[in-house]
Amino acid sequence: MKVTPDIINSEFIGTNVKIAESRHLGYVGISGEVLDESKNTFTILEEGKTKNITKDAAIFRFRLSDGTVVEIDGKLLVGRPETRLKKNIKRLW
Repeated sequence: MKVTPDIINSEFIGTNVKIAESRHLGYVGISGEVLDESKNTFTILEEGKTKNITKDAAIFRFRLSDGTVVEIDGKLLVGRPETRLKKNIKRLW
């Protein structure tokens, strides 16, 4: 998969994720599968327990279905998923 700014418009439910960095030290290292997404949080299943992670407080490392690993700042993901799909993002790099 070619990684482009459009990756922000992707659906993340069901994707494997790991918290790479965070202002909240308790979030760093949490990994698992994204179960749900709201405007400001991801719900992640880690070892049988669900954890709610605030999007704007972390940098997420997603492993996509084709094996590609992408790191995304959570600040870019804030917003309802259905609204984020319509948003245009300027090239960030």
